[in-house]
Amino acid sequence: MDLKQLRAFLTVVETGNVTRAADVLNLVQPAVSRQIRLLEEDIGTPLFERERRGMVLTEAGEVLVGYARRALLELDRARVEINGVGQGISGLVTLGLLPSSIDMLSSPLASAVAAAYPGIRVRIAMGYAGTLQRWLASGEVDAALLYGVERSPDIESTPLIEEPLWVIGPKHSALRPDRPVALADLVGQRLVLPSAPHGIRTLMEHACAVAHVTLDVSVETNALSVQRSLVLGGHGWTILPPIAVAEDLRRNHLRGAPLAEPDITRTIVLGLPTNRPISRAVQCTVDVLIDEARNAVVSGAWVEGRWLG
Repeated sequence: MDLKQLRAFLTVVETGNVTRAADVLNLVQPAVSRQIRLLEEDIGTPLFERERRGMVLTEAGEVLVGYARRALLELDRARVEINGVGQGISGLVTLGLLPSSIDMLSSPLASAVAAAYPGIRVRIAMGYAGTLQRWLASGEVDAALLYGVERSPDIESTPLIEEPLWVIGPKHSALRPDRPVALADLVGQRLVLPSAPHGIRTLMEHACAVAHVTLDVSVETNALSVQRSLVLGGHGWTILPPIAVAEDLRRNHLRGAPLAEPDITRTIVLGLPTNRPISRAVQCTVDVLIDEARNAVVSGAWVEGRWLG
């Protein structure tokens, strides 16, 4: 097993196709196929099912993916740290950010890290809270912003921001920020919501159970972009923190109102691993991330956010 084989394997996983993987790796297709074949011979079992629609991971392939990503990530970290020896704080730091806040935080974060710590290279990964938790526990990310998480022996969480959930509708709706909408008033309204176990869906189902309310969920999607598009297309209202669609609210493409009776909030926390040491580069980058999150709340860019850190 060597690095070329692992890179070929992961590229085929990401593209789902040997031909596309060859284009990404700037190799000919037979060379990529050979790397996969050699890796399978070394492992002693097939890693892909060759189907008409592409390359599909076998159970063994699914197991190898996580290990392969972590192996290459550790080598990338070592390379960056070695290149930075004698140049102050250096290293590769991978941060996990949520879809609702990644656009707002990524640019100022990258700029602030580059200015304060030019030896640090930042890698930003986007994922939903459950995915980020798994990446954090496995070492695929060094730190992450998560929704409030249950106690975990592998993750230390520090509350940073509390934000309310709003009812979000198309621009022709009568929703207004100064007119909260009671949960019971959503009965009979078509809704576009994430599917379980997404955090917002869990919060909504709990509130509905307590209030003895049944909602009409017409479409389920765990993609924020699809959730937004469906509301823009008139397929129903949705429930989101206002930061997730702040630009649409500002431009009046969507309308929103606070969800009330009960008020429902969620907490954004900083997650750090407890199962491995935190390097100086990671700690410095996390400090910058906290500063940028605080700045976003104080400036009002994090719409309706309340700083807890």
